[in-house]
Amino acid sequence: DVQLQAFGGGSVQVGGSLKLSCAVSGHSFDEYIIGWFRQTPGNEREGVSAISAVDDSTYYAASVKGRFTISRDNAKNTVYLQMNSLKPEDTAVYYCRLTSSGYDYWGQGTQVTVSS
Repeated sequence: DVQLQAFGGGSVQVGGSLKLSCAVSGHSFDEYIIGWFRQTPGNEREGVSAISAVDDSTYYAASVKGRFTISRDNAKNTVYLQMNSLKPEDTAVYYCRLTSSGYDYWGQGTQVTVSS
């Protein structure tokens, strides 16, 4: 079974940094995308960043561009989201998702709280 485990969340002050990890296992896809999403209570899940396993192309939402960096370590089957210059509006539950061949696989969320 495809499994994704997101971890690394926590509580930081404004301007701080956190690095989220998404460990992926149980798949044999050659072409897939790993994305990071976030969700706050009462709101829809929004895409934050993504990286392609085909060519390492990346995507960033306008709200995080220049502050967040997505990367992956093939040897560890892990995708990272380095989050710098955090703002209170970055507070959310963060999820990672693998997309391949029209299927989506989600990991559990990890809470990120940014306080002023």
